[in-house]
Amino acid sequence: MGRYVVRRLLLMIPTLLGVSFVVFILIRSVPGDVADNIIGQFGAATAEQREAIHKEFGLDQNIPKQYVTWLGDVARLDFGKSLISARTVNGELSNRLPVTLELGLLAIFFSLTVAIPIGIISAVRQNSAVDYVGRSFAIGLLAIPGFWLGTILITLAGRYFIWGVPPARYVYFTDNPLANLKMMAVPAFILGAGLSGGVMRFTRSSMLEVLRQDYIRTAWSKGLRERVIVGRHAMRNALIPVITIVGLQLPILVGGAVIIEQVYSIPGMGRYYISAVNQQDYPVIQAINILVASVVVFTNLGVDLLYSALDPRIRYS
Repeated sequence: MGRYVVRRLLLMIPTLLGVSFVVFILIRSVPGDVADNIIGQFGAATAEQREAIHKEFGLDQNIPKQYVTWLGDVARLDFGKSLISARTVNGELSNRLPVTLELGLLAIFFSLTVAIPIGIISAVRQNSAVDYVGRSFAIGLLAIPGFWLGTILITLAGRYFIWGVPPARYVYFTDNPLANLKMMAVPAFILGAGLSGGVMRFTRSSMLEVLRQDYIRTAWSKGLRERVIVGRHAMRNALIPVITIVGLQLPILVGGAVIIEQVYSIPGMGRYYISAVNQQDYPVIQAINILVASVVVFTNLGVDLLYSALDPRIRYS
């Protein structure tokens, strides 16, 4: 197991390098000049001002040299400074990353809490009224856009009830945990709802496949209770492929968080990323992309390791 983990960690290095290089090249291929965004609020940037800005931030160097310089800073966990605000990217991410992580974890919690029980019940009661309702519910969650649902809920909340209206000021969890959770509950539920539809359908399919196995039929023939068969024998094996789907949905969580954070004015990485893209803030875009890529590759490793925990037959060497 140890050798397998070390080998996977070493393979992550070229993956992250490839992602960082592609992002580095692509964002510099976008039409426009970051100098215009820096000077734009004071008028059009002159040629001399553009040259001075490029020299100050090292943008006058060729692309390979810029990339190597940036990579050396990242190796020291220094993501540089924002070209627009001149604030350190590390400082901004340290404030915004916990917010996005909280939103994502709450969304996963809501998603699994809804999806797994309904998926299992639909499989156990296949082709019954409960199954049809569960499948229709899953398709509905997949079809409803998160930004539309969030906008509708805000509109209804503003007219009929107060608790769903986004507050004027974000309350951090460390300042007031209860107020923070009340604020994050609705956006996390909306974000998790879109994920729960796919997880629900996959849980149902996986459970149906397991329930048709010979060892399950043997358990039924022995007269074991349904709760024991489903909970102890079938569910554990059925959840193995479900974990894969949940791990693959992490990038979707980040993408969905961008929209939900905009709708509910949550100061997370999503809003920070949108602002950086609009202003061509290279260091911020690069830092967030490499951070998301790191989360994805480490999550994939964690999912693979969970396989062996759920199924003792799976061993890595």
